[in-house]
Amino acid sequence: MYEAFLQFPTDFIWGVATAAYQIEGAWNEDGRGPSIWDTFSQSSSNIADNQPGNVAVDHYHRYQEDIELMRFLGIHNYRMSLSWSRIFPEGRGRVEQRGLDFYNRLVDSLLSANIKPWITLYHWDLPQALQDRGGWTNRDTVAAFAEYVDQVTRSLGDRVKHWMTFNEPWVASICGNLLGVHAPGLKDIQTTLAVAHGMLLGHGMGSRIVKTNVRDSMVGIVNNLAWIEPATNTEADRAAAHRWDGAYNRWFMDSIYKGSYPEDMLKWFGPLVPEIRQDDMKLISTPTDFLGLNYYTRRLVHYDPKNPFIQASQTYRSHTPRAEFEEFEDWPEGLYHTLCRIRDEYGNPPVYITENGTTTLDEISDDGCVHDPVRVDYLRRHFSAAYQAITEGCQCKGFFVWSLLDNYEWAFGFSKRFGLVFVDYTDNLHRIPKDSAYFFRQVIRKNGFRIHSR
Repeated sequence: MYEAFLQFPTDFIWGVATAAYQIEGAWNEDGRGPSIWDTFSQSSSNIADNQPGNVAVDHYHRYQEDIELMRFLGIHNYRMSLSWSRIFPEGRGRVEQRGLDFYNRLVDSLLSANIKPWITLYHWDLPQALQDRGGWTNRDTVAAFAEYVDQVTRSLGDRVKHWMTFNEPWVASICGNLLGVHAPGLKDIQTTLAVAHGMLLGHGMGSRIVKTNVRDSMVGIVNNLAWIEPATNTEADRAAAHRWDGAYNRWFMDSIYKGSYPEDMLKWFGPLVPEIRQDDMKLISTPTDFLGLNYYTRRLVHYDPKNPFIQASQTYRSHTPRAEFEEFEDWPEGLYHTLCRIRDEYGNPPVYITENGTTTLDEISDDGCVHDPVRVDYLRRHFSAAYQAITEGCQCKGFFVWSLLDNYEWAFGFSKRFGLVFVDYTDNLHRIPKDSAYFFRQVIRKNGFRIHSR
């Protein structure tokens, strides 16, 4: 039996993450305007359990309780997002002061509890008023985003120093505009590529505004990257895996860190590529202070001529463990490989793992506790993968677990539980820390954990 204690660097950051639409609720209170997710979730056919996100887990009214939970768990870093339409109900123009006041109260309460807020400016909830005018395919939305970023950084930037422009632009563009499974529920390749370009322009513009408005700020973007492997060693599968990597990873990394979209993918998409103006790529590749990495899984890819986007699809191997999300194979080695790839191909920027976690079939036991050994094991092994990458020179600076609370899991509604804290949807949204929460509390307290292996 081999036993060791993995001690992380003294300046390593531990935290938890959430998103506004998934937890806040209060969807039509205090002047908040509708977002595309309000519109999308009102149609029960779009959501697995037919539930809209109107209440979510009522964080808007219970944020003090949730902050106290974080304080109890020893959490000092909290990644959160802002609801754009709570501040600009029409997307731009008129500011709803009640919405801005809520975030001022939230930030002040976090800081009073010795919890540092890390704010994501866009976590998928575009104001519906902007979507009605073309959404991210309309460059006016980039201008509206700049107005929004300017307002919130001037309002909160005296206290909030860590900012992320966008969360997972490939999910927001592809799942929402190609696959139709996320808001706004479209299915068009050309729209997808235009939306992705618009978001990346917004990232560059937003980054510059943050640096201008917030003294001593740190700004980055959050990309979800998967480790890609061909399902077999055939030439067709290898080429399919390379296209998958190009469309889902390199499109959003090369543009930011190399100032250009991948040439092979520009050729592949051909006339479907949106207009790229003279200074677009310079704006998109505006230098940032860190990369946020959301990692969940490896992707095994095979050639699929029926897929109109990249003629590639994901496959599964039955002998490997998977989370309750079937497509999320439990593969911590992929996190290690992805961190090493960022080191080797993208200049080794500082990286914060801004999301990592798993969903399990949690329930309250007879002892009143929630035992989730699968999640504890999942986190332990992914923490270990990050540690290994750090020992090999990767600038992995922190780890935010997804998520603090069970919450509204987008098109899955309330049917998936990712939280360290159980939310009882049958009993007034009562919160119960799971075993994984207590495990994470010890990890934070000791800045490391003990591993055992044979």
